[in-house]
Amino acid sequence: MEASARISLVVCVLCAATLRTGYGLQTVNAVFGETIIIPCGREIVEDLLFASWKYETPDGIAVFLASRSAVKNKINYGDAPEYKNRLELSENYTLSIANAVIDDEKRFVCMLVTVDNVFEEPAVVKVFKPPSKPEILEQPKIMETGKINRVGVCVAKDSYPDGNITWFRNGKMLLPVDRAVIIVWHKEKNSSSGLYSTHSSLQYLTTKEDIRAFFSCTVTYFMPNGQVSAESDTASFDIYYPTEKVTIQIQPSKKYIKEGDNITLQCRGNGNPPPQEFLYYLPGQEQGIVSSSAYHITDIKRNATGDYKCSLSDKNMMASTTVTVHYLDLSLTPSGEITKQIGDSFSVLCVPFASKNVSVLFMKDSKILTAIPSKNLQYRDSGVYECLANLEEEGLQSRKTFKLTVEGKPKLKLIKNPFSDGKTKTISYEVEGFPRPEVYCSSAGQLVHLNKTEETVISNIRYSAKIIISPEENTTISCVAENRLGREVRSLNVSAISIPEKDERNDSSGTYFLDDSSDHAKLIVGIVVGLLLAALVAGIAYCLYIRKSGAGTKHVGKELGNKEENKKLEENNHKSEA
Repeated sequence: MEASARISLVVCVLCAATLRTGYGLQTVNAVFGETIIIPCGREIVEDLLFASWKYETPDGIAVFLASRSAVKNKINYGDAPEYKNRLELSENYTLSIANAVIDDEKRFVCMLVTVDNVFEEPAVVKVFKPPSKPEILEQPKIMETGKINRVGVCVAKDSYPDGNITWFRNGKMLLPVDRAVIIVWHKEKNSSSGLYSTHSSLQYLTTKEDIRAFFSCTVTYFMPNGQVSAESDTASFDIYYPTEKVTIQIQPSKKYIKEGDNITLQCRGNGNPPPQEFLYYLPGQEQGIVSSSAYHITDIKRNATGDYKCSLSDKNMMASTTVTVHYLDLSLTPSGEITKQIGDSFSVLCVPFASKNVSVLFMKDSKILTAIPSKNLQYRDSGVYECLANLEEEGLQSRKTFKLTVEGKPKLKLIKNPFSDGKTKTISYEVEGFPRPEVYCSSAGQLVHLNKTEETVISNIRYSAKIIISPEENTTISCVAENRLGREVRSLNVSAISIPEKDERNDSSGTYFLDDSSDHAKLIVGIVVGLLLAALVAGIAYCLYIRKSGAGTKHVGKELGNKEENKKLEENNHKSEA
């Protein structure tokens, strides 16, 4: 009876609504989908019988959720369908609501009931949900300058409360500008979930400065810890704009164009998309040639020098460039193979024909010449000559060559070797001339055999050889040097191997030439000195004989002495000639 009386008392207290509020209204922030935890405001209440939770509807009706007895520690849950299987009441009377939704934004009340009083601790629940990452939808493929273009629609879905969208260009916030920046914003609420989707469309007056510009949008929303932002991916667009300028270039790009090069004239417009068709105007032509974007010239000639132009098909814009074709030619007179004779005169004319002034130089054997030989030509002037001209900066070079051959009649020289082995004698000859002379030698004696050695090349115009002979009697050696320009004959007297030779030589005309051999001269001087010494000895002997004899006898002895002396001199002379 006592327990029933107490329960009846509590019910009466509740119905009478003689309630005492707690410490004030508290706010509980929760995240959508997570657990809401609502503590009961009072921690210590004396003589507590039980605690009970309820929520209030917008029209003021209280809906029981759960209660817990302080005496029996028993929990009772209400039959509110939206909270079925979502509630939990802890021992300290904290109410937990699982899987928070937007409809959980209510005023919840914790009632602490004692024998004498009922204490209420109200709490307001706020639910927050972040939106999805914002996206820019309905992006255009291109935007044209000078027009209002739709950049796209920025969408942030399923947030609570609703967010705020801001547009950015290259990281800088865009604000509405009349006829330049138009921003339209609206939101949608899902009737079942209570979540908001926010939309913002951007229209923008595009200019050429927007080439490579990027756009983005940011949604700002609230969470339990304050304001938060989320940014979309950036979007960039192909900007179309009309051509304002036409240019023409030469490809490949190089400083100088020389005759024979292949070039391409490249015409471009600065619009987007770039123009695909142009008119090309060649020097001196008024009618244009239609081409896509390039005009090719192969093996360009010097007469192609001039101004080249191009324009759009409507001819309202035009560009031009000057093409200079560099060239270099040489005219050489005479050329080829030239033949001259020793002592002749000679002149060469090398004239350049070039796109700019150029100097020429002559070379021979890779050496630069200060002058070309022109008078009194000699064998040394023979060779290959080169006339060379350079346009170094343009990479042009031209050269012409001619071959000069200096010819001459033979010149022959005979030389007697002063040394002999007693069995043979040696005669050398040197011959000079071009074309190479042929040399033939012969002997006047019948008993002389000529043994001629192989010719040795001294230079390209001089040759030498030796003639080895064993003369048994005095003879004359004659040599003939001959080429197609003439001939020369030289002769040399050679004595028998046992007879001293006469130091002389002659030519075919009978003119005698002294031998230039000093050894032969020494031999002759020795013989003469020997004869003089022999005569001196004979004279001394004769004087001694006269002194020993009488006067009459002197005359006879003198005659006898003279006879003997003459006889000895003749014998000596005979031996010398042998």
